[in-house]
Amino acid sequence: MGIAENKALVTRFWEAFSAGRIDEVLDMLADDATWWVGGSTALSGTYTKPAFAELLGQVTGMMPEGVRVTPTQLTAEDDRVSVEAESYGPVNNGRVYQNVYHFMMVIRDGKIAAVREYLDTEHVTATFAP
Repeated sequence: MGIAENKALVTRFWEAFSAGRIDEVLDMLADDATWWVGGSTALSGTYTKPAFAELLGQVTGMMPEGVRVTPTQLTAEDDRVSVEAESYGPVNNGRVYQNVYHFMMVIRDGKIAAVREYLDTEHVTATFAP
């Protein structure tokens, strides 16, 4: 795939994610995909595709209305797409999750093969803490 196709895949991914179409999101990930979340929160670490699917289920439980992730900038080179994004979603504890991100997404054979997610981990802790 070329740069334009990679950017289009990433755009479709975030559209599906924001619409809560989890099966479509997972279908865009390679079978051996990894998703790394930075920081030292309970959510930080590296996830396989099945573990990421489980994480999405947990997030859905905490955010019944879902979370909207809106890319604000996309930059692509070779097999990588860099995404700056913002999120918004009400949490079932009455708080609002509204974070900023950088995602480095690696594309292989038309699928997302790896993601590195950088975000405000203090906001994660403050928003989801009991």
